[in-house]
Amino acid sequence: MERTPMDSKAPLDVIASSLRRHRARSGLSLTEVAKRAGVAKSTLSQLESGTGNPSVETLWALAVALDTPFAALVDPPRPKVQIIRAGDGPAIYSERSDYSATLVASCPPNARRDIYRIVASPGPGRKADPHMPGVVEHVILGSGRALVGPSDDPVELRPGDYIAYPGDQPHVFQALEDGTAATLVSEHI
Repeated sequence: MERTPMDSKAPLDVIASSLRRHRARSGLSLTEVAKRAGVAKSTLSQLESGTGNPSVETLWALAVALDTPFAALVDPPRPKVQIIRAGDGPAIYSERSDYSATLVASCPPNARRDIYRIVASPGPGRKADPHMPGVVEHVILGSGRALVGPSDDPVELRPGDYIAYPGDQPHVFQALEDGTAATLVSEHI
């Protein structure tokens, strides 16, 4: 997958300020958040200072440790009218597979859903650890083919297919052919 210089890095300034804000809100120390997330304290310190290049897995672990939606860590404030063209937006890449997630819409206050554009290539797939309790993920496959859903029983999807599954259990998104793309809605109940 080719990455342009503009989208090859996570939105580090947004992530840094979000991590600091949510950690302060939680009242947890740097050490405690790192321990709960299973990441090195130095990694969290670097992220809070706006350095490093966090993976999807690291950010999800930190979101769970801070009891906050993933989108709250990566989404800058948005204008009322928003357009994100295909291929644009802050992409976060997996460290374990050829998979990227681009947040296209986060939950407004008092709503509990986030929308992502997923692009993946064939390979081992993205195996996700459980998210916060009550999370349900909805996926509509736009192109390609993929195995999606609970890790122990994923379903093969083709373009136009929809699946919903518990996001608070281990789950997978594995592309089966080039050009696989999907829309993922993460619903926080």
